Amino acid sequence: MEPVAVSVKRNGEWMLIHRCVDCGMLRGNRIAGDDAELLLMSLAVKPLASPPFPLEVLGRNSERSSG
Repeated sequence: MEPVAVSVKRNGEWMLIHRCVDCGMLRGNRIAGDDAELLLMSLAVKPLASPPFPLEVLGRNSERSSG
């Protein structure tokens, strides 16, 4: 299992999302007191730091919808 993302439950509790390196199955586990805070934060901001699409597209889409 490798950590791939962070999720936040409705009650504000954070969960670490792991993916099985063999089959790809995802599983969520509550974070623990000894989990590395910096690693958790880096996983949480990963989609913002490396979006799955070019950021320039955002500007073009908003111009089309307003015009």
